[in-house]
Amino acid sequence: MVKRKVSNPLALAVLAALSERSMHPYEMAQVLRERGKEQSIRINYGSLYTVVDSLTRAGFIEPVETFREGRRPERTVYALTATGKIELKEWLSEILRTSTKEYPEFEAGLSLMPVLPPDEVAPLLRQRVESLEIRLTEVRAFMDQMRAGGLRRLFLIEAEYEEMMLRAELAWVKGLVEEMENGTLEDLDIWRRWHQGLESSHRFAVRETSTL
Repeated sequence: MVKRKVSNPLALAVLAALSERSMHPYEMAQVLRERGKEQSIRINYGSLYTVVDSLTRAGFIEPVETFREGRRPERTVYALTATGKIELKEWLSEILRTSTKEYPEFEAGLSLMPVLPPDEVAPLLRQRVESLEIRLTEVRAFMDQMRAGGLRRLFLIEAEYEEMMLRAELAWVKGLVEEMENGTLEDLDIWRRWHQGLESSHRFAVRETSTL
């Protein structure tokens, strides 16, 4: 992956919004929220203004107009520069074509899962199943709401991807929990005996210390 001057995903969303027309930051946020982009990109005004400043310093966008409405604070309208158009196309193309290794927290948790006893892990994964089901319901409701508002599938494609990923994770975690609960998970006995050995060693150490 190319190291970019500005790499925040919100910056990419700002460049994409400005590829349609010039806007001030408040309008950018409004457009992104109207299209449900906060579901896949973190959007808040503080970080948005920071991103706008970074993009301006990088030469990807530029101020083209400043105005004031009534007693409201002065607003600056920004436009995409020629360099910004190139950056948008190259950055987005790279993301879409390149498969890169990501490091989600859940994957890290799974890699360290044996640290906890299996009888503790299974209930925790059951709770994850519940949270995945809730999130899946929320995503589907969001998509239904956006479709009802006239938003086309093209602008909901990331929500469709999230739904697919949630369904896949939900099915996999459910299967893992079932294997743990019915005793068919490979190496489950080894995992359990290892923790029993640790517990026995701990009790022995405590007993020996108390006799000193």
